[in-house]
Amino acid sequence: MSKNNIPQDKGLDHTLQVLKEGYHFIMNRSDKFDSRIFETRLLGEKVICLTGEEQAKLFYDNEKFIRKDAAPGRIQKTLFGEGGVQGLDGSEHHHRKAMFMSLMTKERLQEIKAFTYEEWNEEFSGMIQKEVNVYEAAKRVLTHVALRWTGIPLEQSQAEKWVDELSDLFENAADIGPKHWKARRSRAKAEGWLKKLVENVRDQRIDVEEERAVYQFSWHRDSQGNLLDSGIVAVELLNLLRPIVAISVYVDFTVLALHDFPDEIRKLKDEEKVKQFIQEVRRYYPFFPFTSARVKRDFIWNDYTFKEGRLTLLDLYGTNHDPSIWKNPNQFYPNRFESWHGSPFDFIPQGGGEFDIGHRCAGEWITIDILKVTLDYFVHGIQFDFPAQNFNYSINEIPALPKSRISISNVRHTSKEES
Repeated sequence: MSKNNIPQDKGLDHTLQVLKEGYHFIMNRSDKFDSRIFETRLLGEKVICLTGEEQAKLFYDNEKFIRKDAAPGRIQKTLFGEGGVQGLDGSEHHHRKAMFMSLMTKERLQEIKAFTYEEWNEEFSGMIQKEVNVYEAAKRVLTHVALRWTGIPLEQSQAEKWVDELSDLFENAADIGPKHWKARRSRAKAEGWLKKLVENVRDQRIDVEEERAVYQFSWHRDSQGNLLDSGIVAVELLNLLRPIVAISVYVDFTVLALHDFPDEIRKLKDEEKVKQFIQEVRRYYPFFPFTSARVKRDFIWNDYTFKEGRLTLLDLYGTNHDPSIWKNPNQFYPNRFESWHGSPFDFIPQGGGEFDIGHRCAGEWITIDILKVTLDYFVHGIQFDFPAQNFNYSINEIPALPKSRISISNVRHTSKEES
């Protein structure tokens, strides 16, 4: 095949195939065309699909791609919100991203680890001979962690109401029909409440801790020196709250890995081995399938022509399972991260690129720290059994989750002699 033209996925539209094939949609066609780049049509629009390390480097070149208007409207109205950092470019993005990165200090990350341990301890306090749904428990725990860490002033009873609302934003983002509309209602309700909170903070009708995100975001000024619109602040606060609660998906897969790969448990004696296990969970299991951008202006790359405005998808799951990057990618092998050099383009479960100047998720450190504490707690803090259940998960569902959402039973705290 001549490389003058990008391989074409024949057919009028392939949106339904995305829903049917899920995380394998891009991988399947990449194998079919024997190409890391092809063109398809989704929601009536021509779309370029990319997978692989070199393609990720291209995708995160800010001179070639922009994020403005890249996410589908239904995703903006559920997952991301409108006006948030994910849709910004250039200096405006860099300035807004700095607002998030300012929270990622050693002290704040230590704090979120402490909160995570405390909330898991509270979740399992006094628990004996009780069956627990890990995914639902994780959503409760991480909602409390997120609200505490960001400084949202809520009573315990009020906090409970946020569990389902925040979960709706990522569980139902890609759905159609009633679930999608439920997610939109949850976002509108959460944004409205947070917008009022921001206005109360600015009017000094409520006191919040100055080092917390709710205070910092409320008083953040854009690159022109103006306070952000209170509605935009609400969106950005949700861009902290939602991803923290979404770590529940990884928690469920982490506990599934303990079931599926028990020989790995005995290796979890030090922090480095714990981190390698967590990284392999994030590489091996599905989280977010792909991310989007638009071509900034016409350019040619490797003889392929990219037209201005063309929607482009980068395959996150496929890149994390690329056999040219990862030896035996379909094998769960945490030790592979002993020799990983930290490239921002080959391991991209939550997006790639650089943290400070690129679009890599600012909360990736939070994800790793929360999962490290959680894994340590499930291995050394409690003992439990796995009752009979369906441990399978479908790669065609977004987000993918074990069918049983992982249940554990006979939960008891580990004694000092056993730990």
